[in-house]
Amino acid sequence: MLTSTLAALRTRWVGFTGSFVALALGVGLLTVMGLALASASQAPERKPERFAAAPVVVKGADTLRVPTSIGERTHKLAHPRVVPDSVRARLEKLGQVVEDRSFGVRVEGGPRDLVGHPWSTASFAPYRLREGRAPRADDEVVVSGDWARRGAGPARPGQRLRTAEGHVRVVGVVGGLGFEDAVFYTDRRAAELAPRSGQLVVDTDDPGAVRAAAHGSGVRVLTGEARRLADPDPDRDSAALTATTAMFGTAGGLSAFVSVFVVASTFAFAVAQRRREFGLLRMAGATPAQVRRAVLLEALVVGALASAAGCVLGGYGAPALARWVVDEKLAPGWFTIQHHTWPYHAAFWTGLLVALGGAAVASWRAGRTAPTEALREASVDTRTMTWSRGLCGGALLLTAAGTLLASLLTDPGDLLHRKTYVIRPMLLITGFALLGPLLVRPPARLVARLAARLPGAAGLLMGQNAATGARRTAAVAAPVLVTVALAGSLLGTTATLNEAKATETRARTAADFVATAHSEDGFETATLRRLRRIPGTEVSATAATAVYTLEDGVALIKSAARAGEPAGLRSTTRLPLASGSVGDLDDDSIIVNEEWAHHTVGERVNVWLGDGTRRSLRIAAVMTTGTGDNGAYVTPRNARHAPVDRVEVRLGEGTGAAEAAAALRKAVPRSEGEVSTREEWLRSAYPGTDRTTRVGLLLVLGIALLYTGIAVANTMVMSTADRAPELALLRLTGATRWQVLRIVAAEALMVVVVGGVLGIAVAGLNLAGIWGALELLSVHAPIRLPWTALGAVTGACAVAAVLSAVLPAALRLRRRSAALSTACA
Repeated sequence: MLTSTLAALRTRWVGFTGSFVALALGVGLLTVMGLALASASQAPERKPERFAAAPVVVKGADTLRVPTSIGERTHKLAHPRVVPDSVRARLEKLGQVVEDRSFGVRVEGGPRDLVGHPWSTASFAPYRLREGRAPRADDEVVVSGDWARRGAGPARPGQRLRTAEGHVRVVGVVGGLGFEDAVFYTDRRAAELAPRSGQLVVDTDDPGAVRAAAHGSGVRVLTGEARRLADPDPDRDSAALTATTAMFGTAGGLSAFVSVFVVASTFAFAVAQRRREFGLLRMAGATPAQVRRAVLLEALVVGALASAAGCVLGGYGAPALARWVVDEKLAPGWFTIQHHTWPYHAAFWTGLLVALGGAAVASWRAGRTAPTEALREASVDTRTMTWSRGLCGGALLLTAAGTLLASLLTDPGDLLHRKTYVIRPMLLITGFALLGPLLVRPPARLVARLAARLPGAAGLLMGQNAATGARRTAAVAAPVLVTVALAGSLLGTTATLNEAKATETRARTAADFVATAHSEDGFETATLRRLRRIPGTEVSATAATAVYTLEDGVALIKSAARAGEPAGLRSTTRLPLASGSVGDLDDDSIIVNEEWAHHTVGERVNVWLGDGTRRSLRIAAVMTTGTGDNGAYVTPRNARHAPVDRVEVRLGEGTGAAEAAAALRKAVPRSEGEVSTREEWLRSAYPGTDRTTRVGLLLVLGIALLYTGIAVANTMVMSTADRAPELALLRLTGATRWQVLRIVAAEALMVVVVGGVLGIAVAGLNLAGIWGALELLSVHAPIRLPWTALGAVTGACAVAAVLSAVLPAALRLRRRSAALSTACA
C-alpha cells in the first residue's frame, strides 16, 4: 500500500501541493506563536531607569487593597497619594530626603513627550553633565541631549526655549539615557510647577530603618530591582507583551482553523476528482477499508513532510518576526526569541493531526465509492452535499444563532468585547462554508441566467459550466466566502463600534467649544480663571478620575469617571439618562450607569475614590450602558488632586461665536492646550482602533487571504487539468484559443463573485447581531461595512482564481486540438 501511495503522490503531486503549502504555513505560524509565547513567559523584568543609582525610594500609596472572603483584591489608584508629612519627618532623621517631581513640559518646536524634573534628582538616574552647568535661577534649565528642536539641531547652552510658563534659557546639557526626554529645573521652580510629590529618595545605607520609619503608613519602600516600580508606567512591558502574545495567539488559532478547512476542502475535491480511479480499485478487488487507508496514508505522508517543513520555516521566521514587532513598537526593545523545544513538538503533531483530520471525511467517502457508480457517473456533479457535511453545517448555524440570541437577551454588551466579536463569527462562517455546495446553487443559477443573455454561445456555456459544476464552484467559492466574511466581520465590527462611540459622544456634547489640555497635568489654575471670566459663556471644567466598587463581595471593579460641577454639566452635556437628574448630583452622590450591580436612584453604594478614600454615595442618576464608555460622574470634591483636562464652553444667547473663539484662544496658551469648535473636537475625538489591534487584524486577514489564494489556486489547477477533454472539444468545435481562455477566465471570475456575495451576506449577518446589541444598549448607530477592504480582498481572490485557471489552460492549449483529442481519447 505504501508503494501505491507514493506512486499516487508522484503522479498527482499537483493535487497535493495546496495541502502541503497550507499545512507548512500553518505549522510555521504555530511554531512562531509557540516560540513567541515561550520567550515572553521568561521575559526579564525591566531594570530601574530613573532611580538606578538611588539608595532607597519611598513611594506614596498607589494601590488600592481590599480584603475579601477569597483573599485581597488590588487595583492601581487613579490618583496615588503623597508621602505623609509625619513619615517624611521621620525619614529626614535618617538621611537627606529629595522630593521627586515629574510633570509635562511643552516647548515650542520640541518633542511632545518632554518631562520636567527637579535638578536634584538628576544624579539618581544618573544623568551626567556633558556641557554647561546646573540651573540656578527659575528661568534656567538643563536638557537631555537626545532631543532636538525642530529644524534647529540639538539644544545647546545659551539657547532660549519658549514654554507654556514663559521663556527659559538652556544652561546645561546632560547625556540622554534613552527612556525619556528630560528638562531639569531648579528644585524651587519644579515645586511651583508640580506642587504634589508622590515619591521621595532617601540617601541612607540602612533600608531597614526606612521601612521601620514608614511602617503602618501605607507607603512603599523600594530598593534594588523594586526601584523600577517608581519609574513611570513600570508595567508597560507586560502590557505590550500581553497584546503581542494575544496577536500571535489569534493569528495562530486562525491559521489552524483555515488550514483544517483548506486541507479538508482539498482532500474532498481530490477524492471527488478521483471517483473513477477509486471505482477501478474497487473493481480490482480493493475493499472500502483499503481505499480509506490509502487516502489516510496519503494524508499522513503529506502531513509529516509539511509539518517538518513548517517547523523549519517557523524556526527561521520567528527571529525575523520578533525583530519586526520590536521595530514597530509592538513589543519591548529587549524582546527576542529564545530556544525552546516544546513549540516544535506542539506544532509538528498539531499539523499531523490537522492533515489526518482534514482527510478523515474524504477517506470515508472514498471508501463508500461503488465500482458501478463510479463507472457510470457523468461529468456533471451529483450529490455534492453529504449528509454529514449538511448536519455539521446546520448544527454550527443553529449554535451561532442560539449563542447570539442568548447574548442579546442576557448580556448584549458581551457582543461588543474584542474577544467575542473575533471568535463568534467563526461559527457562522464555518457553518456557511460547510453548506457551500448547497448555498452556491441559487447565485450560480442566477449568474448562469445573466450570462446566457450575453451575445454568442460563450455566455451560455460559461454560465452552464458554473451552474452544473457545483462541486468545483463550491470548492472555489468557500475559501473566498471565508476570507470576505472575515474581512467584513472583523473590520466592519471595529468600524461600526467606532461609529457607535462617536455617535454617543456627539449626542452627549452640548458645548459650542471644547478646550483640551496637552498634558496629563491639565490646565493651570490661572488659565481656568481666565476661561471663567469670559462674558456670555457657561463653562464646565471636568477632570478624568476613577471610582472602584466591590461586586459580589469578591470582584474589585474600576470604573472610569469624570468630575465636574453639576451646574456646568447640566449646561454643556446631555447625559444619556435612564432615570434621575444631573441636577441632583452633589458631594454626597454619584451618577452611575446600568452596568453597575446597583443602579437604582436613591440607593447608596460603597465606592473607593481615585485616591483610595472609601465613601458611601447616593445614586443621583443612572445612565444607559451604551458601548461601555458611559462612566460615572462625581463632583470635584470626590476627585481631589485630579487635574482639569477638559473645559466645555457653551455660548449664551446673543454671544457671537467669532468673538467667543478669540477670547477662548487668548485665555488658553497654545503650549498648554487647544481650543476647538464642537465639530472640530468631535472629529479629533473620533475613536480609532489601537495600533496593536489594527496590526493584529491585518495579520489575521493577510493569513486568511494567503490561505484562500492557496486553496483557490490548487482547486483551479486540479479542475483545469481534469477538463482537458472539454477544452479539446471546444477547440475542435471551432473555438479559438483566446475564446477558450476567455471562457475559462470568466468562469473563474463568476465563481469568485458568487463566493464574494455569500461572504458579504455572512458579514452582514454578523454585523446585524452587533447592531442589535447596540440598539438594546440604547445606541443608535448605522452598520459600517468596509467596502474598500471587501473590494480589495475580492479582487485579490479574483486575480488568483483567474491566473490559476488561465495559465494551466493556456499550457494545455499550446498543443493542437487534434493532438489533444487523441491524447484525451
